[in-house]
Amino acid sequence: MIITGKSISRRSMLRGAGAALALPLLDSMVPAMAKAAVKAPTRLAFVYHPVGMIMDQWTPSAEGANFEYTPSMKPLEAFRENISILTNLAQVQGRALGDGPGDHAREGATWLTGVHPRRSETNLLCGPSADQIAARHLGKETQLASLQLSLEAPGLAGACDQNYSCAYTNTVSWRTPTVALPMEANPRVIFERLFGDAGNDPKARLESLEKQRSILDYVAGSIDRLQTGLGARDRGKLSEYLESIRDIERRIQKAEQQNAEMKLPEMERPAGAPEAYEEYTKLMIDLQAIAYQTDMTRVITFMVGHEHSGMTYPQIGVPDAHHPISHHQQEPEKVAKVAKINAYHVQMFARLLQKLQATPDGDGTLLDHVTMMYGAGIADSNSHSPIDIPMILAGGGAGHLKGGRHIRFKNMPLANLHLTLLDQFGVRLDRIGDSTGRVDARILSL
Repeated sequence: MIITGKSISRRSMLRGAGAALALPLLDSMVPAMAKAAVKAPTRLAFVYHPVGMIMDQWTPSAEGANFEYTPSMKPLEAFRENISILTNLAQVQGRALGDGPGDHAREGATWLTGVHPRRSETNLLCGPSADQIAARHLGKETQLASLQLSLEAPGLAGACDQNYSCAYTNTVSWRTPTVALPMEANPRVIFERLFGDAGNDPKARLESLEKQRSILDYVAGSIDRLQTGLGARDRGKLSEYLESIRDIERRIQKAEQQNAEMKLPEMERPAGAPEAYEEYTKLMIDLQAIAYQTDMTRVITFMVGHEHSGMTYPQIGVPDAHHPISHHQQEPEKVAKVAKINAYHVQMFARLLQKLQATPDGDGTLLDHVTMMYGAGIADSNSHSPIDIPMILAGGGAGHLKGGRHIRFKNMPLANLHLTLLDQFGVRLDRIGDSTGRVDARILSL
């Protein structure tokens, strides 16, 4: 093959009849040698499935490559080579450990942290979570360090489960052991967080950035005047505030850089959340894909629902609220309904995979360059057991993951998997939560 290195100018225009039309970005506008050197960034995603599974309709009987897809997993069969099913992973810190009832609060709180949460409405102690540990590292390259999304609108205040704060139940993302991050359920808010009120208009986006910068200049002066005479506790609060300010400044700088270099894909600003569940889910999926595609963020955490989910699914013949019916007491009719919900959620996850697979990215697709973890914090939805929890790894992981297998571990802490995945993103830790070591990375890639 002969590489000439010649390319069409990005400023080339189609001219004729007194008019000029700008061309879209074409492959031939990128020099051949440059194309060979382009490497797409690697992304990370955590997709949380609430209140467990009907496990005998989830877990394949055979290990290795010859497993058959179970009824709950059937929607993922088309992505067989992109998926590994992981079993016998445990969340020991999700057990009561002397705290009594509150399994739902603990299952969400421990999923990405491996930490047993403190039982309290206001005096929180948990995290940090694996997604936010990754975000601190990967967020240096993007406008947003991470996105936290949900298909249900939860709050963090009050008690939701046996005197455990709603923060434990309604989010799985923890910036620090005491700071829980809210999940955003409004598509319009997510769009504006990504692109601002100005959307796709570069000039308007720059004007918005300039306004933010002027506000920060004012805030900096106020902080200088405020610092004198503060006590230790207030200095700590001020330090956290200043960290937020520095993060906004970094985002503005990155936004100015991207504003000059990138034409955003066309997408209208959503008016809000569509009433139809499938349309709502599709919109949330599109927002995740465009966030990755534009490199606005490389870390996304997505809750299909929260732990006391009141969602109903009449469109699949289940008008019952999800959480109450998950306490099925082995009644066949209720078990069948919960299994339907499980499969329906997996179907929505398959649509996310399909969207990422259909989106070109560098020398492949977004699915090739993402590592995705999908699963729940408990196994059987009736017994609330945090042992042998359902878990899937999906995506190509930029060459770090190989799918098409059912991998059975030996009652290994889920946090061991977090450590290994963070390694693949250049984040090396001695431990996270209750980790006891690492998964041999070769098991995931061979």
